[in-house]
Amino acid sequence: MSTFVSYAEVLEYLYANLPMFHRIGAAALKPDLTNTLALCAALGNPQERFKTIHVAGTNGKGSTSHTLAAVLQTAGYKTGLFTSPHLKSFTERIRVSGQPVEEAFVVDFVNRIRTAADTIEPSFFEVTVAMAFDYFAQQQVDVAVIEVGLGGRLDSTNIITPVLSIITNIGWDHQDILGDTLPKIAAEKAGIIKPAVPVVISQHQPQTDEVFMIKAQRESAPLIFAPDRYSVRVTDASTSLDIYRDGVCLFEGITLDLQGIYQQKNILGALAAVEELQRQGWAITQEHIRGGVGQVMSLTGLKGRWQMLGQHPLIVCDTGHNADGIAEVVRQIRLQQYNRLWIVFGVVKDKDIHSVLQLLPKDANYYFCQASVPRALDAEALAAQARAEGLHGEVVRDVNEALAQAKANAGPDDMIFVGGSTFVVADLAGI
Repeated sequence: MSTFVSYAEVLEYLYANLPMFHRIGAAALKPDLTNTLALCAALGNPQERFKTIHVAGTNGKGSTSHTLAAVLQTAGYKTGLFTSPHLKSFTERIRVSGQPVEEAFVVDFVNRIRTAADTIEPSFFEVTVAMAFDYFAQQQVDVAVIEVGLGGRLDSTNIITPVLSIITNIGWDHQDILGDTLPKIAAEKAGIIKPAVPVVISQHQPQTDEVFMIKAQRESAPLIFAPDRYSVRVTDASTSLDIYRDGVCLFEGITLDLQGIYQQKNILGALAAVEELQRQGWAITQEHIRGGVGQVMSLTGLKGRWQMLGQHPLIVCDTGHNADGIAEVVRQIRLQQYNRLWIVFGVVKDKDIHSVLQLLPKDANYYFCQASVPRALDAEALAAQARAEGLHGEVVRDVNEALAQAKANAGPDDMIFVGGSTFVVADLAGI
């Protein structure tokens, strides 16, 4: 077996030889943890050599993971961060104190694991999880924030025993894999709840609260519903907040650099999580919290969350990609000041497209596009379904060409939104 020399060779091997969910969908999933356990065993179980925080949820788990990592970094902890999918570079998935994993490590890791991988036949994500754990152990991180890929119970990340678990919310996504009711989906997410490990739930949801309560009781895991303790009041254009704990102002005028009103939900879970870490003895001060939540993007490299790409016209992109995420995006769009609205939009095939299209503004001018992944829905097919929902526009398959046409037609007081899929945002040249 030849040894890989270049990073490009390794990426070709990973993408071409290992099933990837973000390219082919559910066919890439392995329905148990056997492969991940075997890979990590071959590496000496690196996941046992550092502390972890595990984050699941339908929406908000990426923002929450990055926010926690930013706070921990600000507090002086060497912090690992594992997230998925990446937008531009594979190395974005694995970071230590904000810096992406070195390409040389990726090459070395794949060469070391290749013999075992040929025997185990893991998925792309299973290899990536093992790589992250191996890197964090090598880097001797103080803690790693681990974002669940999909679900929770059977997700490859679920071989860890964290110091804290977080579940952000439950919404309609991946029903073909996780279940066709919110309680069923919640039960899959609740699979990350471990014996005696505290768990923070970021939002109250009548259909799912009991699922978490029963699971936590069964595991003797302390359960914290963040809204029972924390609340926010907007003070300035939804970025500056007063945050209350038990009705008493904890932070006055705290600024979030993650834009989007949906971050007001995510911050509750993040703060409840930090409080639990403080209770466990982690040295995190109020100033660390204020500094961390105000610099999430610069500290962790997070992109694509209500990200401003230009002014005059206002250009914004967002990775919201299911009904709940799109509903929040549309709510945010309606709060903006603009003359005309232009939307560059694309989706993947395995989403509930009908429920998403019903949410979109009918008064916008659309450019229907498709991302450069095999899962992308054909732009013509999307446009046909959109027309049936009363949405009208042009088909411009390439994301960047669609944006260029929108910019050419938009006036300085207009707004352009780009989204519908993480992969549409990933294709943008300007982020």
